Amino acid sequence: MMLLWRLVRFGTALSAILAIVVQAKVLADAGALDVVNFFSYFTIQSNLIGIAVLLVLAIQTSRHRPAAFEGLRGAATVYLTVTFVVVIALLKEVDVGLQLPWVDVVLHKVTPIVMVADWLVDPPLIPIGWRRSLRWLAYPLVWLAYSMIRGAIVGWYPYPFLDPANGGYGQVGVTVAVVLVASAAICVFYAWLGTTLGARRRRASSY
Repeated sequence: MMLLWRLVRFGTALSAILAIVVQAKVLADAGALDVVNFFSYFTIQSNLIGIAVLLVLAIQTSRHRPAAFEGLRGAATVYLTVTFVVVIALLKEVDVGLQLPWVDVVLHKVTPIVMVADWLVDPPLIPIGWRRSLRWLAYPLVWLAYSMIRGAIVGWYPYPFLDPANGGYGQVGVTVAVVLVASAAICVFYAWLGTTLGARRRRASSY
């Protein structure tokens, strides 16, 4: 079972890498690739984090992983879940620069779904408290600050809901606040879920 799941992890990581490379090439061929803009998308960054985590999980064989890595794994699961939800809730009819349908499916749906499934199939054996889980918000907050500051300077924002031209800073603030509150709830939920499922696995393995 776990051998098969390791193959799923590896295959998902390779699919995401291929999707990112192909999308970059499509933009480059059209003369529309701005490397900084491309890697400023939360979708691209969250997938890169997910790829790194999935590759490590696919290669290593032990289920006893360092607490720091389990924390990174939980963070990646949250970030990709947020990517999935935001695309459905806020960007369903918005052009986010992914011209190929399969690339959109892989980066916005397949990788997030596999990351969540991975958290369920192979939960962390180390308990993760809800306070610790909220630290996972540090990266999205840094990304948000970077996006807003850079956007004000260069006049480009990775997503329309961050652009003050669409309703002003008040609207941006409300949308961002809702996303952050939802993200915090997701952090706490995944920490609780991982801790609960991990405890069950520990009890089962002790019999």
